[in-house]
Amino acid sequence: MNDKLNLNDLADKVEQTAETEKKLPPLEKWNPPFSGDLDMRIQRDGKWFYLGSEIKRQSLVNLFSTILWREGDEYFLVTPVEKYRIQVEDAPFVAVLVEQVEEQQGPALRFQTNVGDFVVAGEDHPIRVDVDPESGEPAPYILVRKNLEALISRNVFYQLVDQAEVGSGDGNELFIDSRGCRFSLGRF
Repeated sequence: MNDKLNLNDLADKVEQTAETEKKLPPLEKWNPPFSGDLDMRIQRDGKWFYLGSEIKRQSLVNLFSTILWREGDEYFLVTPVEKYRIQVEDAPFVAVLVEQVEEQQGPALRFQTNVGDFVVAGEDHPIRVDVDPESGEPAPYILVRKNLEALISRNVFYQLVDQAEVGSGDGNELFIDSRGCRFSLGRF
């Protein structure tokens, strides 16, 4: 990969070989040397940019999302032989849909991200909510894989709040349950 990469050619190849189920490469087994910074950025709303222009081919964004790796607060696109740092404004993914599903363990919340990942909130995929200390605005997240999170979109968060129960105690904390786990949506 370099800054002269032709993304349209790559997108054409990806679309020709696209499969219905997303397969993730074994990134944890790859340890290439750092190759430099790539002029690629993921905005808070989940839009991906390359050389200042939005990547409009969803298949290409989906492909890049499968080779995304996080180390500390830095994000990288990783292949077996290259490792390029990219910029991520908040979380690399956005949870755009949620549905309640019934499982053997009981009710669960199934989320879909903007890059085609599906995760069910629970012990392996916890929900957390950060609150901006200045504005008081909540920023909810769900863990998608490894240490990569999805920002839960505003409309999805409102759906969760609508389904939430007020917790016992001081009476102003909202909770949502999924796969036998209870997650706080914050104090209101």
